[in-house]
Amino acid sequence: MTPTPTVLLLPGWLDSGPGHWQTIWEAGSGFVRVKQHDWVWPRRGDWMARLEETVLDTPGPLRIAAHSLGCHLAAAWAAHSAHRDRIQAALLVAPPDLARADLPPQLAAWPPPVRAPLPFPALVVGSGDDPFSSIDATERLARDWGAALWRLDGAGHINADSSLGAWPEGLARLRALGSCPR
Repeated sequence: MTPTPTVLLLPGWLDSGPGHWQTIWEAGSGFVRVKQHDWVWPRRGDWMARLEETVLDTPGPLRIAAHSLGCHLAAAWAAHSAHRDRIQAALLVAPPDLARADLPPQLAAWPPPVRAPLPFPALVVGSGDDPFSSIDATERLARDWGAALWRLDGAGHINADSSLGAWPEGLARLRALGSCPR
């Protein structure tokens, strides 16, 4: 019998607060949130090191459920880690466009985004009215990462403000990803 994978939650800049689907999933499913040392002034290398520590500390197969800047963390980590084979699949929700002229100064250390194909099956989720990325930029990231794209209509940044609650459709897609071959 194959062990049930542990889901690692990778929040974005400023973490995921109450009402966010990641927080709800963590509370109800035993998923593991990767807790960063600095949510306000994130440094990509620091965040990658923390993800690496969590991967090494978590037994068994893993899946990733990332939101916003957490999507870029997953891609950057996968491009450098010798342990990326531990990841079965990734749900990458609302990756921001790091090439935007109005990128907050706190995120200045993140561009350019890693655009290498991911070594595991992935699904990028985007919304046409995301204030932090156009759907065209999200489609380019999905293509570069070798991921499928799921478009949500009118979901904004696909966070607590989107009123998704426990977001059962997202959870179902994450679970289906884990059983799909690349």
